[in-house]
Amino acid sequence: MDQKPTRVRIIDAAHDLMGTAGLARTTTKEIAKAAGCSEAALYKYFPSKEELFVTVLNERLPRLGDLLGTLAVDPQGRSVEENLTEIARRAALFYEQTFPMAASLYAEPRLKARHEEGLRELGAGPHRPIEGLTEYLRAEQTHGRIAADADCQAAAALLLGACVHRAFAYEMTADGRPPQPVDDFARSLARTVTRGIGWSGGNG
Repeated sequence: MDQKPTRVRIIDAAHDLMGTAGLARTTTKEIAKAAGCSEAALYKYFPSKEELFVTVLNERLPRLGDLLGTLAVDPQGRSVEENLTEIARRAALFYEQTFPMAASLYAEPRLKARHEEGLRELGAGPHRPIEGLTEYLRAEQTHGRIAADADCQAAAALLLGACVHRAFAYEMTADGRPPQPVDDFARSLARTVTRGIGWSGGNG
């Protein structure tokens, strides 16, 4: 018998099932069974599957939102390119894991609509990382580390869009993998974006 606390077992089971069967086809009943508890016990911790999904994103996947919030307040003494490299690396890994979870929803329009409504009630959704990265870039703009006329929202969409694209675009290739390791991809992407927004080059 797994001695982990019930909440931890539920999150672990949800992460495993959502990653293999997809969010649309994973039920709370299946999650509870895999976690070794009743469905009623699951609902004591998580009132909805959407809240459980958001918890999985926050506690079992690379911490993208926390990083963006931290950097918007304090860039950690690193250059813009260095910060964007870490954001791109973490985002690529985040979307690599979330894409298989969420993709199945697009085959179930009514379930997708219900899921989106649940995320809105929780203040969550795929737009949040774009908003967080835009906020970070605008903070850097205020500090004079990127061009005053740079379109921060467009830059955020370009960087994160590339990370999303990497998560699914290469599955039909011969080896089913992206052409670059994630660290090389992140460095190259960050360099390209920082040049486009007029990065001045230093920490000052």
